[in-house]
Amino acid sequence: MARTAAPSRPSWDNAAPQPELSYRSNVNPKHTFDNFVEGKSNQLARAAARQVADNPGGAYNPLFLYGGTGLGKTHLLHAVGNGIMARKANAKVVYMHSERFVQDMVKALQNNAIEEFKRYYRSVDALLIDDIQFFANKERSQEEFFHTFNALLEGNQQIILTSDRYPKEINGVEDRLKSRFGWGLTVAIEPPELETRVAILMKKADENDIRLPGEVAFFIAKRLRSNVRELEGALNRVIANANFTGRAITIDFVREALRDLLALQEKLVTIDNIQKTVAEYYKIKVADLLSKRRSRSVARPRQMAMALAKELTNHSLPEIGDAFGGRDHTTVLHACRKIEQLREESHDIKEDFSNLIRTLSS
Repeated sequence: MARTAAPSRPSWDNAAPQPELSYRSNVNPKHTFDNFVEGKSNQLARAAARQVADNPGGAYNPLFLYGGTGLGKTHLLHAVGNGIMARKANAKVVYMHSERFVQDMVKALQNNAIEEFKRYYRSVDALLIDDIQFFANKERSQEEFFHTFNALLEGNQQIILTSDRYPKEINGVEDRLKSRFGWGLTVAIEPPELETRVAILMKKADENDIRLPGEVAFFIAKRLRSNVRELEGALNRVIANANFTGRAITIDFVREALRDLLALQEKLVTIDNIQKTVAEYYKIKVADLLSKRRSRSVARPRQMAMALAKELTNHSLPEIGDAFGGRDHTTVLHACRKIEQLREESHDIKEDFSNLIRTLSS
């Protein structure tokens, strides 16, 4: 795959500015759309990223992707960069972490090369910046990025940003920037659901030429739920242990290889913990969740807590119902289906579910 010419260092790293700019792409060729595992949790984000790769500077400008750590935001940034460069070999695509932008600006100021810094960042075809929340409380960097953002948008040059939270929830960033972050398309990436977690494990094993039995992938995916990195790290440990010991990868072997990780996960997420977290989130009492009250202000949080218990613990539906004031398993099943439906229909419910998953999994 063709790449943009890289990188002698940009000249603001030196004392004397140079007339010609050398673009350091930093796009990782290993991260593509082909090896990104798609599921309900990231389907819209992948589709939007694919559209941007095919039509940079179009309707989705800027594209803002947000979600917790290890959910695939960085992978999609690189996939877009690779997609743009595959269509146009000489495209000037620059990927970076937000802290690199800050460091570059500081060097430019120190070396009296701020005009070249501006020219560099305002002449790219696509600027892909990871973890934009690290601009928080860096007023000079925000000021410069504000003008860079405006210049790129006016030139129909693509901007893609990622963050661990919704734009308006980023503290320490100016309102005028947060407003601009939402001018194009803002898309959440949620923690992967069970089927996607299984698919991620199977694909990772296949890439490593490892035969992973389906029941083993399901066992791991059912117990490790927070993010893709955790899943891949766990699988790497299983593979390494299997290679060292020469043993077959079975459920019993995985229990042994991941003993500490599985114990920690079960300790962290309990039904009691879910109930306390949900009650605090919705500003009600745990006793309300266990009561017979049916008002929406209580019933909806109760359904949310039941759905989270099914998603994040290994308890059966009857056990979950028992923990919620002795309700039967059909009530729990109805609650889970209702929350799943509302996540499709209501942005607020989708946000609540993602926020609670993030809190409980961190």
